Amino acid sequence: MKEKSTIIPLFPLPDVVLFPGSPLPLHIFEPRYRQMVNTILEGDRIFGVLLYEPVSSHARAIGCTAKIIDVEKLPDGRLNILTEGDRRFRVTRTIEDLPYLQGEVEWLEDEPSHNDCEEVQAEIMTYIKDILRLSSKINNRIVELPEDLPTDPMRLSFWVAGTMYSVPEDQQALLELQDTYGRLKHEAKVLSVTTKFLAARSALKDAVG
Repeated sequence: MKEKSTIIPLFPLPDVVLFPGSPLPLHIFEPRYRQMVNTILEGDRIFGVLLYEPVSSHARAIGCTAKIIDVEKLPDGRLNILTEGDRRFRVTRTIEDLPYLQGEVEWLEDEPSHNDCEEVQAEIMTYIKDILRLSSKINNRIVELPEDLPTDPMRLSFWVAGTMYSVPEDQQALLELQDTYGRLKHEAKVLSVTTKFLAARSALKDAVG
């Protein structure tokens, strides 16, 4: 049975695409968003994050909820909050009866995959290790493999999109994709290019000395 839609506060942010499981620290200073945070702290601590495009003054319809896990309230009313991405959603209707934006949303999940993710997942893990090794060599600074790297294919795909990508438009496309296998395959291609680029830089560094 299809899950009912629900209404959540919305926080459009430029250049920010949040993924399930990803941390997002925020400094809240605008009065309307201070009101929003103080309100949801009394409830489920959930609000929606949407990628906002300042040039077009447009926010994307698909985003991810952020759950507040830590709060620092400053004397002047500003807040520092630490949030974590939780669930993807699509905005079906916006509501503007409060100082901050709200939206009626429906939840998004990946469709069941008919492909085995094990092989492409192993490929991605190899690329990640190679990228960290080459980055350590190039920057003369050891970059360790995170201990909490997800092993679940879907969670891993979100981690890669949130950590190994830097272009919001690319991240948004991966957030909107409802196919774990397809997301992993796309990421494997991008990580392959990144690995080759870093290998070339590493070789150049060795040649120059």
